Amino acid sequence: MLTEGISSLNFEPSETQNLVAESARDFAEQYIRPGVAQWDETQEFPVEVFKKAGEYGFMGVLVPESLGGSGMGYHEYIAIIEEISKVDPSIGLSVAAHNSLCTNHILSFGDDEQLQRWIPKLATGEWIGAWGLTEHNTGSDAGGMNTTAKKDGDYWILNGAKNFITHGISGDVAVVIARTGEKGDSRGMTAFVIEKGTPGFSSGKKENKLGMRASETAELIFQDCRIPDENRLGPIGDGFIQSMKILDGGRISIGALSLGIAKGAYQAALQYSKEREQFGKPISAFQGISFKLAEMATEIEAADLLVHKAASLKNQSKPVTLQSAMAKMYASEMCVRVSNEAVQIHGGYGYTKDFPAEKFYRDSKLCTIGEGTTEIQKVVIAKNILK
Repeated sequence: MLTEGISSLNFEPSETQNLVAESARDFAEQYIRPGVAQWDETQEFPVEVFKKAGEYGFMGVLVPESLGGSGMGYHEYIAIIEEISKVDPSIGLSVAAHNSLCTNHILSFGDDEQLQRWIPKLATGEWIGAWGLTEHNTGSDAGGMNTTAKKDGDYWILNGAKNFITHGISGDVAVVIARTGEKGDSRGMTAFVIEKGTPGFSSGKKENKLGMRASETAELIFQDCRIPDENRLGPIGDGFIQSMKILDGGRISIGALSLGIAKGAYQAALQYSKEREQFGKPISAFQGISFKLAEMATEIEAADLLVHKAASLKNQSKPVTLQSAMAKMYASEMCVRVSNEAVQIHGGYGYTKDFPAEKFYRDSKLCTIGEGTTEIQKVVIAKNILK
């Protein structure tokens, strides 16, 4: 049932969530805000910021303390991504991708030796993680991937390329899904962990993007890349199934990212509307503007509830595919609408880089595309409600 679990939701953030949010807010103001404009202009990926995020515990949010992480849950994780994204969504995106994709994949499916080998370095920010599923010709159709892994004794030989990979150049380690069976077979793909510097493993073109410009996006290239079988995550053929489970949590990340963008854009618009005067009064006094703000605030509130409901289910290890798809779809489309209205409320100034509205607007669009497009979320939702 769609309503299942609503009665058990607690609408008040816990003291821990409030403290975590405050810590993330302070971090963003101190280490991110001063560089936002420069990083956006030059597409610089500020590695030192992520090392500092590791000191704050933001690079291993969901990782147990025994493995060097913060040992927190999804509500705290949302608070961190949201607060960082209010200041710079591209930094929020990179923190989310590191946590929910690369680190969480190893944490969820690695054996004890693999956890000890990679997780502490990722959780502390010593290493930055990447995750490779998408290819040039296989975006939504991940099952049709061309990157292959052929068994050679106790090793695997990888050939192919991955596209649109967050931290494709700066990442120290990548979880990569490669085809080990027939194309299109959901049981024909396997996950591997590949460290930077492995012969045959290199980075390719860095994308020149509309938004999220401080979050590095690039190719991963494999040319007779030879890796030991001990780098395989889970059973042979489980890579695609693992990825779909990882994306369930990843969609909560995009929901949190979307909330941060929307709240940042809304707050900027609200403040501007109170300060900007026309015809002798603040523009917030005009119904045309005040109604926009009312709709923006309501949509943010609705998305907030959807994202935290998905987080609640995830924390309880309950099925979350439907709720995470709903949260991701609604929150991502909402943040585009809200950031669009924020530009409109700013008028001509909203179109300039002197005000934050235009950057929220550019950054917002990625949320409707990354980790499953809006159209794919509708497929997932429809499949689940029609069962």
